This record gives sequence, C-alpha cells and structure tokens, in this order.
Amino acid sequence: MSPRDIYGGDIYAGHARTKKKAVPELAAERGVVVEDAASGWCGAIVGIEKTHDGDFVRLEDAQGRTRLFAMRPAAFLVDGAPVTLVKPKIRPASAPTRSASGSTRVEGLRARVARGSRIWVEGVHDAALVERVWGHDLRVEGVVVEQLEGLDNLGARLAEFEPGSGRRVGVLADHLVTGSKEEHLTANLGPHVMVTGHPYIDVWQAVKPKAVGIDAWPSIPRGQDWKTGVCRELGWGTPQDGWRRVYNAVNSFRDLESHLIGAVERLVDFVTEPDEG
Repeated sequence: MSPRDIYGGDIYAGHARTKKKAVPELAAERGVVVEDAASGWCGAIVGIEKTHDGDFVRLEDAQGRTRLFAMRPAAFLVDGAPVTLVKPKIRPASAPTRSASGSTRVEGLRARVARGSRIWVEGVHDAALVERVWGHDLRVEGVVVEQLEGLDNLGARLAEFEPGSGRRVGVLADHLVTGSKEEHLTANLGPHVMVTGHPYIDVWQAVKPKAVGIDAWPSIPRGQDWKTGVCRELGWGTPQDGWRRVYNAVNSFRDLESHLIGAVERLVDFVTEPDEG
C-alpha cells in the first residue's frame, strides 16, 4: 500500500483501540475456582450438566451450596479476569502399568469378596487419601477401609468387632509419637491388631508441601484448630477449600511423605497375610 493511499486496507476493520480483546478459554475441570461475572457467586467447579438451553457448569461455594450457571462466552472471572469456560477435552485413556501406590496394576479387575479383616482410619480425610493412593490395591485384596471417627472410639469398636484369626484389624493413627495420648490408646491391643501411624498433627501434613505448591506447612499454635489455622495462614479460605486443594494435589504415592506410605503398606501386609496354623 502506498503511503499516500490513506484508504488502503480494510476500512471496516475499525481502530485497534475499539476492537474487543479476545477472552481466553479455560477448561472447566473439577476443582477450578471461578466467579460468575453477573452475580458474583464464587465456587469450585463440581460438574457440567447438559440442558435444553445448552451446557451449564455447577459451582459449589465455601458453605457447600451449589448453583448452575450457563457456560456463555466471557461469563466467568478468574482472579478478576474474564474467561470463557469450555468442556474439558477427553483424553484417550492409556492404561498405566502401575497403580497410584506403585504396585503392578491388575487390568480388568473385578473386586473380590471382602475379607474379614479391616483397616480402620481416624477420619474422612484419612480414608479419602488412602483410597486415592491404595484403592486399587485394596480392591485387589478385598480389604475394606472404615472410619473410626477418633481413636477414643477404638476400644469400643474392637470389643464389638472381636478380632481373631481371619479377622485382623489394622489401625492408622494420626500423631502417633512417643508419650502421646495416641500411643497410650493404641498400646497392648493383642496379636490380631496392628497400629501404625505418622507423626503429623493432621493427615494433611503427610502430603508433601511441594505437591500443594508451598514451601512448608505452617506452624499453628496449640489450642487452635489446625486446619482453620493453616487455611488462614496460606490464604486458602475455609477448611473445605483447603481440603479440596490437598486432595486434588495427590495423584500417587510420590506426593506423600514416607511416614504415611510405610504405615499404610505395613497395615495392608498385616491384614492380608494368612494366619499361621
């Protein structure tokens, strides 16, 4: 175009300053936190639902409430910037040869009938992490994981369960250190019960800091709720928000500290080994 040709090019394209900026697309993966631009509702993505009016994303807020929002262009904000949510691409599944625990994966697995023996853990987060990493192994072996909801219930649960030959119990305890209340509650339980544990105040700490994107777990003063304090120090919002981060950060045994890995492996071996005689 000649410098004198002032009408050269596309005269309908408009000035660069008047053009709308392209809004980036973001895959609507579970756990991603977004804000609905119109209402200000903020929550984590928990699913996508197809309706007669198109695709909608379901968000869950910090109180556990959920709402559906239409997946319209530029309808959501991430860190204050508009994004367009799109369906995640379906990746072709490639069958791994190893399970999340590092064991050889059994393909075409049909869960065996549950054994009489059990593994007991203290709470829901312990159970979720054990399932996430060792779930495949436990289904192969037919081992059921149950929640104790606190070691204070251990004595009563054992009396009810009546451990014996073919009915072993493996117990995973939090904060199992010398001289602790936990050590006292788990002492002298008999040959058919094994207790292992980790030294951490909470099972969250058994997840490597690097896995959740921090340098180290914060130190929370005694007397304060540990999860609440950690979320406050790290700016994670509520303990529910924090747990979502922790859970989604764990993909295999490599994301866990060796104390927890060893403790769970010993329990699995204990409840699956045949009784002598």
